[in-house]
Amino acid sequence: MLRTSWNGIRTEREEKFIMSADTTTTPVATGIKLTDVAATKVASLLAQEDRDDLVLRVAVQPGGCSGLKYQLYFDDRNQDGDMTYAFGAVKVVVDKMSDPYLSGASIDFVDTIEKQGFTIDNPNAGGSCACGDSFH
Repeated sequence: MLRTSWNGIRTEREEKFIMSADTTTTPVATGIKLTDVAATKVASLLAQEDRDDLVLRVAVQPGGCSGLKYQLYFDDRNQDGDMTYAFGAVKVVVDKMSDPYLSGASIDFVDTIEKQGFTIDNPNAGGSCACGDSFH
């Protein structure tokens, strides 16, 4: 899970980027989904990077207590077989090996007194470990 601290104050550049982004989540029959809240947060973080060549890459890798773990990070590479999903100005890229594991998964961003970060609701996960960082 990608965790980030955010003080809630947006710069003028972030506001322009967010305002220019149509963050309405378009229903996707297959593939990954990004909620409006998550798309806004990703757009804000991308604006802070001050680069327009970055996308949010979501991947599934071996590891963790349950066998598989999620990776979320900004990437500037295009790999053969990548699946690209657009949510307004935010592009989410999934590699061809991870795509079947993430089909129908929804990424959200929560910001509560108890926790802050991105969460993934994945209907393909048969279960997860007690710490919640991996799945099978």
